[in-house]
Amino acid sequence: MAHTELQQHLNNLVATHGVLFTKLHQHHWYVKGPNFFVLHEKFEELYDEINEHFDEFAERLLTIGGKPYSTLGEYIEHSSVKEVPYTSEIKAEDMVKAVRSDFEVLVKDLEKGIELAGEAEDDITEDILIGYKTEIEKHMWMLTYYLG
Repeated sequence: MAHTELQQHLNNLVATHGVLFTKLHQHHWYVKGPNFFVLHEKFEELYDEINEHFDEFAERLLTIGGKPYSTLGEYIEHSSVKEVPYTSEIKAEDMVKAVRSDFEVLVKDLEKGIELAGEAEDDITEDILIGYKTEIEKHMWMLTYYLG
């Protein structure tokens, strides 16, 4: 069985993904401007991917004896990224910057998880996190290039 610290970290990743899933929907719904079609589709692609990992982390946590958060309140309380209510119009470029910024936070969380999984000798969790970190870093590169 995994180490308690790794279980807690995976649970925080569950919470972070719950918040990211919602934030990406917000961008998907509210994006405007000349890049609407490209960004509307990209935000949907990203929230679909986030949702897959959201589920994967919760199921991995259950597999190693943990108990995933499952309420909106828990997600907000334990997420590494913060929700931002849509109270005024946000420029499309600022939405992209916000996603890239949230992904920077996520990469740091994944690095910590890789370290904890290694210490716990949990090769499966370590492998999941390494593969996912690679995907997020690629998204960050693409978002950076999109911004010029």
